[in-house]
Amino acid sequence: MDQLLHRLEHCYQLAEQRFSRPFARPSVTLDLRGQKAGVAYLNRNLLRFNAQMYRENHEDFLLQTVPHEVAHLIAHALYGGQIRAHGREWQALMTDLYGLPAQRCHDYAVAPRRRTRYLYRCGCPEGIPFTPQRHALVRRGRRYQCRRCGDLLHFTGQQRTEG
Repeated sequence: MDQLLHRLEHCYQLAEQRFSRPFARPSVTLDLRGQKAGVAYLNRNLLRFNAQMYRENHEDFLLQTVPHEVAHLIAHALYGGQIRAHGREWQALMTDLYGLPAQRCHDYAVAPRRRTRYLYRCGCPEGIPFTPQRHALVRRGRRYQCRRCGDLLHFTGQQRTEG
């Protein structure tokens, strides 16, 4: 985490020199999971990074991902909330300030997402898979009807994992 914070501080110092103004330092966590390497929460001045991707892609993460997320916070501080996330303001910070390509996405190896599906049935021969979100709504009382036969859909008690 020390190297990450050092890189973050360097990015902020470059911005402060360029724009002759101070920028509030964000809170930083390494608790992000899943497909994203980092996320900037603009209104909370918070950066979340993916610890596993940081470990597995240490050098590139420090070189690219940290400035990428810092540039979001700097762009927000300079131009407000009406700009596009990866718009020209953000791109200019990446290329002109940090001397880096303005890439929207990382190319780190990511394990495929595992998805759980809950199987529902009606009067039709094949089952209908529900996402965990829709299944949770059913458990709270929501009802769904089959669009083909009109019967209510009922949980079979089965679930499967894909991916």
